[in-house]
Amino acid sequence: MQVISYARHQFPPEAIRQGIWLYPRFTLSYRDIEELLAEWGLEIR
Repeated sequence: MQVISYARHQFPPEAIRQGIWLYPRFTLSYRDIEELLAEWGLEIR
């Protein structure tokens, strides 16, 4: 299995992984996910 590189991304790998996990698991919009991550202290713009 190939290792995923986050080198060129703007956001921390933890935020990317959490957003990817939340999106298909729950019926949330991108705005909902952005608000959840903001509550956890991750500001996504």
